[in-house]
Amino acid sequence: MIYKDVLIIGGGPSGLCAAAMLLESNLEVMIVDRGLSLGGQLIKQTHKFFGSKDQYAKTRGFDIASILINQVKDHPKLKILQEATVLGLYKDKVATISHENEYKKIKAKTIIVATGASEKFLAFENNDLPGIYGAGAVQTLMNQFGVKPQDDIVMIGSGNIGLIVSYQLMQAGVHVKAVIEASSKIGGYKVHASKLRRLGVPIYTNKTIKRAIGKERVEAAEIISLDEHFKEIENSSEIIKTSGICISVGLAPSYQMLDMVDAKIGYIPELGGSVPLVDEKHMTTIDGIFSCGDNIGIEEASSAMMEGYLTGLYVSKYLEQKHPNYDELVKKYENALTVLRSGPFGVKTSKGLNRMRELMNDAR
Repeated sequence: MIYKDVLIIGGGPSGLCAAAMLLESNLEVMIVDRGLSLGGQLIKQTHKFFGSKDQYAKTRGFDIASILINQVKDHPKLKILQEATVLGLYKDKVATISHENEYKKIKAKTIIVATGASEKFLAFENNDLPGIYGAGAVQTLMNQFGVKPQDDIVMIGSGNIGLIVSYQLMQAGVHVKAVIEASSKIGGYKVHASKLRRLGVPIYTNKTIKRAIGKERVEAAEIISLDEHFKEIENSSEIIKTSGICISVGLAPSYQMLDMVDAKIGYIPELGGSVPLVDEKHMTTIDGIFSCGDNIGIEEASSAMMEGYLTGLYVSKYLEQKHPNYDELVKKYENALTVLRSGPFGVKTSKGLNRMRELMNDAR
């Protein structure tokens, strides 16, 4: 049995930021991550971030990952297990882990689950043909391993991820034939959409994919138009020849780890679907088990980082070993989150957080 003050499951932006605050509080921390390297989604994001200086504005995602990793990796009180799989999580704050062909048991005083999110997919005919990808898979191939996925691609989904990945595909020499959006308006920031349009990429709204066409692999996509009720409009079918189809229709919080300890889960569409219920200090309904980042609501990486810092601070207080600058830093990061959520895209998040508070009160 390995004993630690805090076990962090997930070494993405929120997990790394939580670790930074805990280490500054002189706590023994272990990060367990299944990836080849820490950083989560940041390591494959080549675009520059918005926001303030504290949120690494004008810095590329993979550079932010390096900053967050470097601020903790050599700390004497930190143990990192990479390419490690959590097999079980228990209410007495024990986790069982497979790492380097060994079965390990970790006993912690507190656990932070920062497992992020997974991609949603679409049901359509032939959606299992080779040549169909999730946007995250495309980013991994291109930006992490330097592999060009296809010569041309049709992007399904116009949220920020779909728009950004479309631009990254073009940078890699892939012909993006079109961006297809089922809604009546583009889902992501106008600045990203405008960049694509300037480069000649058509963005079609009120349309979706009906089927992928091909025998051994993708050869074309059938696109149809939708009415205001998202029903197919007759005789609106259009065939676009393509060797690849990329699906970018949103993310779903990875709450499943907390199911193992019977933490209460609530369905909150505004936060991405089913999420673990947490209180104002990010603690779940299981005492001593916390959660943060996309795991408790889909937002931008900047918000995940601020949540991570806050969770680390909250846990330091829970363990009665408060960070030396606790009050000052809590105020700073809570204010930063408020600012990040104050724009038009933050309205949905705020509604979801209000619903979270209602469900949490019912669960108590």
